[in-house]
Amino acid sequence: MLHSLYEFWTSAAGGTPLEWVAVITGFACVWLAARESLWNFPTAIVSCGLYIFVYYGQQLYADCLLQGFFIAMGLYGWYEWQYGGARHSALVVSRTRPWEWLVVVVGVVLFTSGFGYYLKHYTNDSLPYWDSFTTAGSLAAQYLLTRKRLENWLLWVLVDLVYVPILWHKHLYPSSGLYAVYLVLAVYGYVEWRRAARAAIATTSPAA
Repeated sequence: MLHSLYEFWTSAAGGTPLEWVAVITGFACVWLAARESLWNFPTAIVSCGLYIFVYYGQQLYADCLLQGFFIAMGLYGWYEWQYGGARHSALVVSRTRPWEWLVVVVGVVLFTSGFGYYLKHYTNDSLPYWDSFTTAGSLAAQYLLTRKRLENWLLWVLVDLVYVPILWHKHLYPSSGLYAVYLVLAVYGYVEWRRAARAAIATTSPAA
C-alpha cells in the first residue's frame, strides 16, 4: 500500500523535468494569451517543442504532430497579432464568422474520423479517435486564436475537458493537472476577450 502511494505521488510530482518545464511554459503561454500579450507566442513555441518529446514517449502521435503545427501557428500568430488588422495594424478581438464555424465543424469531423482510422489501423496509438479529436479541436481553436476570434476560448474549453482524463489515463499527471487549469484560464480568457471585443465595437461605432 505504501509503495503504491509512493509511486502515485512520485508520478504526480512529475516523472521528468522535461514534462514540468513543458507544463510551466504551457501555463504561461495560455495566461499570456488570455491577457492579449504578444509574448504568448514565443512562450508557446518553447512549450510545444518540449511536448513533442513528452507525447512521443506516451505513443500519442497525433498530439506530436499537433505540437509541430502549434509551433508554425505560433510564428504565424506572432505576425498576425501585430500586422493582421486593417492596413497592417494590430488585430482586435472579433467574433467568429459563420463560414469559419462551418469550416471548423466540418474540418473537425473529417479529421477525427479520417486520421483516427489511420492511427487505429496503422499505428500503435493507444487512443486513436480521442487523440485525433483533441488534435482537430486544437487545430481549429489555435487558428481562431491567431485571428483573435473570441470563440476560440469556447473550443479550448471543449478540448481541455477531453484532454484532462486522457492525460490522467496516460499517467501524465502534471499535464492532466495543467489542462484542468487551462479550463479555468479558457473561461477567464473568454470573459476578458469579450470585454475587449465590446470595447473595440464601442470605439469603432462612432466612426461607422
